[in-house]
Amino acid sequence: MTAFHMFASSQLCGKSWSERGSLIDTKHRDKRDQEERTEKLRTGHPKTHHFKSHRTEMTALTAFLWAVAMLVDVHHCIHSSSEIHTIIVNLSSKNLSFVPGNLLPSSEALDLSQNNIHKLRHEDFKVTTRLRFLNLSWNVLEEIDPETFHPTPLLESLDLSHNRLQNLSDQRFLLVAQNLTFLDLTFNLFQTMTLGENFCRLKKLERLGLGANTIRVEDFLNITNVHLQTLTLLLENLTAYESGGLRGIQAEKVRIGLTNKPTDRHLIADALLMFDEVELMGMNLKGKSRYLVELLKERAAVKTSHLYLTDIVILWWQLTNTVNAVLQSPISQLSISDVTIDMPPYHDTLPDQSHTKLFSARRAVVSSFLFSLEALCNFFINMHAEHLAITETSIIHMTCPKWPSKVRQLDFSDCALTDTVFSSVEQHVTVECTTLNEVEILVLRGNNLKNLQTLSKRVQHMSSLSHLDLSLNSLIYNDQVCHWPLRIVHLNLSSNGLSESVFSCLPNSTVILDLQNNQITNVPETLLALGSLLALDLSANRLRDLPVCTGFPHLIYLLLRENSLHAPSVSVLETCPVLKVLDASLNPFTCTCALRNFRDLGAGNGLGGRSPRIQLLHWPLRYRCSYPDDWKKSTLEAFNIPEIACNISLLAAAILCPAVAIILVIMTLCQQLDIPWYLGMIWQWARAKHRARTQQVRPEDLEGVVFHAFVSYSQHDADWIKGQLLPNLEGSGGGLHICRHERDFIPGKTIVENIIRCVERSRRCVFVLSGNFVRSEWCHYELYFASHQQLSRGSDSVILVLLEPLPQYMIPSKYYQLKAMMSRHTYLEWPQDRGKQRLFWANLRAALQADLPTAPVREMED
Repeated sequence: MTAFHMFASSQLCGKSWSERGSLIDTKHRDKRDQEERTEKLRTGHPKTHHFKSHRTEMTALTAFLWAVAMLVDVHHCIHSSSEIHTIIVNLSSKNLSFVPGNLLPSSEALDLSQNNIHKLRHEDFKVTTRLRFLNLSWNVLEEIDPETFHPTPLLESLDLSHNRLQNLSDQRFLLVAQNLTFLDLTFNLFQTMTLGENFCRLKKLERLGLGANTIRVEDFLNITNVHLQTLTLLLENLTAYESGGLRGIQAEKVRIGLTNKPTDRHLIADALLMFDEVELMGMNLKGKSRYLVELLKERAAVKTSHLYLTDIVILWWQLTNTVNAVLQSPISQLSISDVTIDMPPYHDTLPDQSHTKLFSARRAVVSSFLFSLEALCNFFINMHAEHLAITETSIIHMTCPKWPSKVRQLDFSDCALTDTVFSSVEQHVTVECTTLNEVEILVLRGNNLKNLQTLSKRVQHMSSLSHLDLSLNSLIYNDQVCHWPLRIVHLNLSSNGLSESVFSCLPNSTVILDLQNNQITNVPETLLALGSLLALDLSANRLRDLPVCTGFPHLIYLLLRENSLHAPSVSVLETCPVLKVLDASLNPFTCTCALRNFRDLGAGNGLGGRSPRIQLLHWPLRYRCSYPDDWKKSTLEAFNIPEIACNISLLAAAILCPAVAIILVIMTLCQQLDIPWYLGMIWQWARAKHRARTQQVRPEDLEGVVFHAFVSYSQHDADWIKGQLLPNLEGSGGGLHICRHERDFIPGKTIVENIIRCVERSRRCVFVLSGNFVRSEWCHYELYFASHQQLSRGSDSVILVLLEPLPQYMIPSKYYQLKAMMSRHTYLEWPQDRGKQRLFWANLRAALQADLPTAPVREMED
């Protein structure tokens, strides 16, 4: 009926199949496709269904058609706003005895076939006012109320075949069904073919199917003003036919199911005389019946121009006689399908001369294995027809015409032809065919062809060949030189096993090249130039990026759907200066920064203004992200990523500029608030505390030590010592025992002896450094002895306090030990800022804090 697609209707959510039937969505195709599908749905395949009224066969057919309807063309589920959708309700095979009363008002197509409905009532379809297609075949209908179809003014298609209706002259329901374009009344119980006056109201009727036991003159009088496209007469029970009974019918084509009885002769004679296209179905010519040949020879001025012979059984000699009779008649087109040939030939039988335009044979089989395939092929290939087609027939070879052929179109689709096609072997040498130089179109799709280079040799002498179809084979190319004719403009190599090496074996004249569904991973940049190529189809291959157009600079159409394009390099399109249409749909796009330029191309931004706008077919619905998961199944149109995330320079600037600004602010604040000094002091305090807790001092190392520190300073700095250092270290806040020369030197001993004694009895030595210190000779001695004591007690036994800035150049060379200490040890600087002095004393106390075994005895001061 139409091309079907899955469709979910919100009106039927929650409804069961038995309540509402199965729902699918359909999109209208062109008129011709609709006719073919409707014809198949209504009448079935002629070989199986026109002459065998078995309910089981129709059940299988209906089930198959509905299964196809629900599964076909999944990729068309994406609909545009301009498409028309039809809701189909399937209630077939539900064992219904009447039309259900709960039909959907929105139903446009209703299948009630294969039930047990006896009668149609006037209220059966009162709610289905939008109904356009109705299938009531394979029921037991005996009566139809005249007002049944009054509520359905839009009804276009009505199938009433395989029922029990009895009177063609009294079908009054047709009075309210005047919009019908299809009506099937075959396989009912009509005795006569007399059509009632109600048929003359069907002015829009295009296809009509009828059947009866007798046909008389003037039976079709009431449809003389109805111009039909197709009239189908299925006459399996025909008992009488009155010559001239088909007179008055206005139909472009008549299809007649024959009975193989004497009545057939007059029926065929009238058909050939009155109609332009005649299809004769179910003929059995195995007997001695020669009436078709006789009719063709007798009727030198038959009206028929296209004769179809469908579902026939025939002897070979009868077939050749029939074909020759047609060739000699005015009939210009002969189509044979579903033919069984008995007693095939052993010797050549050549056809007669003719001016036939078309001969086609479809689904032909032979009943014997012992025959000459060459003789059979020679008969057909030597026909004088412009268009010769043998399809869906298991022939493994086709010969070359014995003389120059006038055939312009050859079609051997879906056969079993091999690489030897058209060639012959003479004395172990392969001889190529040279008599098909008039062929313009050659179709070899769906065969067993293997080698592309070999096929190029088979057709090299077809000098007029412009269209070559080698699709749906198993072709490969092995890098040998190809020999194509010079005029090929359309080459179809789709659905083979070709790799990118095929670009070295293509005719230079190709304008349209179809390479879809192969094994191509890239298009080589160094290839034979195809300067005439305008359209290239590489769909369903393994391409990972857009191809470079160096070899085909005039390319306008490029199709790349269903490849492996993740992030196409749009810059490659600059090598395609005239490209206008690109189809890259249904690819697994990776939605990252690399895809932004391609997305912009789809949005119509061109190539940065450097090239004309390129149209992306099926944009945006068939361009979706496959990675990352956050964008999966989103359209590329919706995909958006900030410019800053993709531009490294911009990202670096966005990060570095604020960072530099923050660093400058921090540095300024640190300079203003003297934060580095505080951090340094806190770090020294923490280290001192940590060292005090973790350092393990042996008791014998502290034997005789009674002072926490010996303070060495210049006498010029005594005020600071007395006013600042001693109060903060020995006072209540410090609790330390400090040794200083003014108080703790023993009178009577030399200064050096006192220095040595104080240094040995002190845990650490504190040197208060200043300009006065480096000028004092005794301070130098104290520093010298303390440095030696450092070797036995460790590096932390000396603490340097810088009372004032003391550059290295101000320190005399004899104080090399002081220079070394200042370079190796962290020293404490006396801050002039009162706010910092508390932290200074805390650090110094932490560095001097220690548990001494004995307290100092100061009797000497008394």
